[in-house]
Amino acid sequence: MGRLKRAVTRAQYAAMGAAVGAGVGGLISRSAASTGGATGALAGALVGEFRARAEEEGGVAGRLSRGDDDSSEGIEKQIRSRLDNSLPDRD
Repeated sequence: MGRLKRAVTRAQYAAMGAAVGAGVGGLISRSAASTGGATGALAGALVGEFRARAEEEGGVAGRLSRGDDDSSEGIEKQIRSRLDNSLPDRD
């Protein structure tokens, strides 16, 4: 199952890299969009491979889904209280 997960992670990063590369290349010219897409896909696949390996070894934490971290409500309250204290009254 590890090989499949690594391949999926690599493909996701390759797709994101291709989209970003094509977008940036498209700002330059039409032919640069295809080159940028291919280069971005290669770079994304490499990043995905390194992240998948690091996650398997325990070096990178997986993404948290909503509700996994109970301290998020405390952080939101802290941010709101700091904003309320720093913003002028609107009375």
